[in-house]
Amino acid sequence: MQRKPPELSALAGQRALQAMWRDHSLLAALRVFHAELGDCFRIKAPGFTPVMLVGPEAARFVLVTSRNDLRWRNASDPVTRVLQHGILVEDGALHDQLRQTMTPALHKRVLGSYVAAMIRGVDTITADWHGHATRDMLIEMRRIALLIIFEALFNHDFTPDIDTIWPSLLRTLSFISPGLWMLWRDMPRPGYAKHLQRMDAYLYRMIEQYRERHGLSPTASSESVSDLLGMLIAAGLSDSAIRDQLLTMLIAGHDTSTASLTWTLYLLGAHPAAMSRARAEVDAVIGHGAPQLEHAAQLTYLDQVIKESLRLYPPIHLSSRTAAQDLDFKGMLIPAGTRVLFSIYLTQRDPHYWTAPDRFDPDRFSPELSANRPAYTYLPFGGGPRNCIGFAFAELELKLVLARLLQRFDMAVKQPDIRVHMGATLEPRPGLKCQATQRHASVTVNVVPGEP
Repeated sequence: MQRKPPELSALAGQRALQAMWRDHSLLAALRVFHAELGDCFRIKAPGFTPVMLVGPEAARFVLVTSRNDLRWRNASDPVTRVLQHGILVEDGALHDQLRQTMTPALHKRVLGSYVAAMIRGVDTITADWHGHATRDMLIEMRRIALLIIFEALFNHDFTPDIDTIWPSLLRTLSFISPGLWMLWRDMPRPGYAKHLQRMDAYLYRMIEQYRERHGLSPTASSESVSDLLGMLIAAGLSDSAIRDQLLTMLIAGHDTSTASLTWTLYLLGAHPAAMSRARAEVDAVIGHGAPQLEHAAQLTYLDQVIKESLRLYPPIHLSSRTAAQDLDFKGMLIPAGTRVLFSIYLTQRDPHYWTAPDRFDPDRFSPELSANRPAYTYLPFGGGPRNCIGFAFAELELKLVLARLLQRFDMAVKQPDIRVHMGATLEPRPGLKCQATQRHASVTVNVVPGEP
């Protein structure tokens, strides 16, 4: 006989509130829920009663075995209202068609063509990093990630427009971040419409300019272009459908990279021995020249650092679905229509699978210790057939951007007390103040974008 997912006791609820107050984060409360109730439990709040799943069995259930019975699209969510028909919020055949169209621009075999844009993004933003000025790395990493995604995937120089579009982009991210709308679906949300319209206008203008610049028509061959925007146009998608994919990649792509880069700089700054080891590896592998594609595979310790950062602070820490029919998870009934949440954050800090799960330890990702790790315990890019479409691009971007920063600057964290904020991604609040001091002259990369 099927059971209902357990709910929190009054005593555990009190402990959860205390933990949330202490850490200023709902994640602390969720850890109490998990410890009290196990890998499947129901959260009860006014107007919001999802079932939360945790752990590798739950990951396989959500991502593989029951994926066709769990819907991504939820018309009442702000993320769907913003992305409309973006690949992230589509199901079934439409999602598969979009993925087939977009994958060639993100495949490993074309990543080498994006390396120059990645290094150029770093060099452009850091061009005025003189002296010992303290900067907010959350802001700086966002600026770098924006330049990279616009140039590499959209073949567009965003540098002249970054300050103009910046406020609208941040408001769009705020619109889709967790908030009271989760409890009150129809709550008024004034102040967002003009920013969403400004983002739309910018993207539509960019699509039009791309068509004019490259002479592309809806019947153009996809073989004549190599970037994502060109492939979407050549595939015959309408401008509104192209806009949806661009905004999806822009939000899901740049914001996740922003968070990952910032958290990794924070962890390196908080652990001087790891910083020294990573910097020494960068110096030995790359020297004073610009990082190249072949260097990425040689930066093995930096790779471990990045993976440990993604384990501790996965940018997309929670996945959300809706049960399309009654489901059974380990003998517990999940009724049709139920919101189903899977916690990547709790899974990647589960003490059943991770020794000292809250400790920063890059060596846990050494080949020796990684060999026998259970499947679906490490999921920063999701898993199964709908894993992150841009994970290979993101992995290369994180490694090359960090390598370039470590190559050129000594980074000292000046704001050690930060908290975890559940925004559109998992990010540090109130930011990350670092002092960046130039180390030595490096080979200068032209900061004016060229044609990919």
